[in-house]
Amino acid sequence: MNIVESFADISRFVALRRDIHAHPELGFEEHRTAALVAQLLSEWGLEVHTGVAGTGVVGVLKRGHSTRSIGLRADLDALPLQEENHFAHRSLSDGRMHACGHDGHTTMLLAAAWHLSQAKTEWDGCVNFIFQPAEEMGKAGALKMIQDGLFERFPCDAVFALHNFYLDGVAHFATNHGALMASSNTWRVDIHGQGTHASLPHTGIDPVAATINLAQQLQSLVPRVVSSTERALLAVTQIQGSGAPNVIPDVAWVGGTVRTFSENVLDNIEKAMRQLALGVAQAHGCRAEVSFKRASPPVVNHEKETRFAAQVMREIVGDEAVNEHYIPIMSAEDFAHMLKVRPGCYAFIGNGNGEHRLAEHGAGPCIIHNTSYDFNDEIIPVGASYFVRLVERWLTSR
Repeated sequence: MNIVESFADISRFVALRRDIHAHPELGFEEHRTAALVAQLLSEWGLEVHTGVAGTGVVGVLKRGHSTRSIGLRADLDALPLQEENHFAHRSLSDGRMHACGHDGHTTMLLAAAWHLSQAKTEWDGCVNFIFQPAEEMGKAGALKMIQDGLFERFPCDAVFALHNFYLDGVAHFATNHGALMASSNTWRVDIHGQGTHASLPHTGIDPVAATINLAQQLQSLVPRVVSSTERALLAVTQIQGSGAPNVIPDVAWVGGTVRTFSENVLDNIEKAMRQLALGVAQAHGCRAEVSFKRASPPVVNHEKETRFAAQVMREIVGDEAVNEHYIPIMSAEDFAHMLKVRPGCYAFIGNGNGEHRLAEHGAGPCIIHNTSYDFNDEIIPVGASYFVRLVERWLTSR
């Protein structure tokens, strides 16, 4: 069965994707979505495992007698956003929305599972369809699945995943052979002083002044501690002092994010940030308390698996629609945890700029994490075909 022909009528998967979009669930709360995924996989004859890291689902499909294996991953969760779209499949849950396309990722992987379970193509080994909970909001669903024995229970020689993105063309692919996405880290520095009335600053120790000073110095920290050959970002995004205009508080704080493509660079930034915070606080007669949370490491692809994946992409969409040397972006993804323990490749598939919305929904922005976002159903068969061809090539040509 030809891959493209098998997805010639994608109406069933479009309906499925829109059903998932209308019923968004946040991380580790994806009970309806997980049940739907498990039901379909079971109907198609796969071995189904539920409750992995809470709401994760793994479908297993085996053929032949080989011990070779491959893992394909999609994410299940939505974001805590209020959807502003007005089409029929808009979110039915206030304050929750599939604004990142995980509804589409889940559907593409389900479509691939359906095809592989029905097609008579020859391959020998095991496919693990990994439906991961809680990718968003730093909840580290990928890490939780690993800690719950994902790769011990479902061995994978390599793992692969796709994410929709704004690329030059719809259904184009992009990846690279190293770091593709940055690490995600949040930080906060609490400056402790001694509160007093704002009209009597000499009777207290002002933590607000120290916090402002620290925030200004943090903005220029990266070029002082990171080589010019590296890319890194430190953003100050939060400052909080007193809740009243005439009060100097006991505590003020500043917070933000750090993004890097190297854990060594991240170590240097964290060390320098802690030293700077302690020094600034001491200079103001205050005390600093530093919190630095590493949510996910950088997404670092593996050379061999990326070359393999890029060749599969070319088979699906042609040479001109594949960028194998895409410039790394500062966004983050917790698939990074899986790539730290298994070789593999993470890639982007072009979702378009929103033109797919014109006829049916009216114009509107189509950038991920935007309240007007919607996944482009046109790319469902392309992404599914990529997953299918990965399996066929991985389990026959190695």
